[in-house]
Amino acid sequence: MTQQQIADVLGTSQTMYARYERGANELPLRHFVTLCQYYKVSADVMLGLKKQEK
Repeated sequence: MTQQQIADVLGTSQTMYARYERGANELPLRHFVTLCQYYKVSADVMLGLKKQEK
């Protein structure tokens, strides 16, 4: 997916999403939750604390 597509999912701009990707800004918790829901994975999986079950 493009940065713009993910930014649209999060309700933010592509520029701000690019800043999250490169670590210039921290990803807000609400956006983290939205990404977990969008990709249908738990926060533990997204954070790398647990492997996704197949």
